[in-house]
Amino acid sequence: MQRGSDRLSVHRDNEMKHELQGLLRSGHPTRAEEWHDPEPSAEDDPQVAGGPVAPGSSAASLETVRLELARNLSRHSFPAGPRELVGELRRSHAPDVLVDPVGRLPRSERYANVQQLAEALTGEGSGGERRQGA
Repeated sequence: MQRGSDRLSVHRDNEMKHELQGLLRSGHPTRAEEWHDPEPSAEDDPQVAGGPVAPGSSAASLETVRLELARNLSRHSFPAGPRELVGELRRSHAPDVLVDPVGRLPRSERYANVQQLAEALTGEGSGGERRQGA
């Protein structure tokens, strides 16, 4: 039987299927060496496994909102006001639950970095100078 552009023989295909059978049936890793397995999340990791964290939700702490913003905004986005930041978030295809709260921030404010923006969105802050003047 001609296999076309496959680099593996029929025998190697069957051998690989046999190797994967245990993993596919059990639903968990079957390796003896733990270093092959992915590392589980730590207790202090932000809870973002269920999707993006919306500012104002019960799971939205300063750290989780900052993480979501940092995923979608670069350093070159700052300093900027809410209008420019909404444009940047839209260009990076950020989820609406993150974009909408940024759009509701006062238009006269300017933010120097992700930390200041996250503090404005969550209401948590360091207490010092938070925003750059317009």
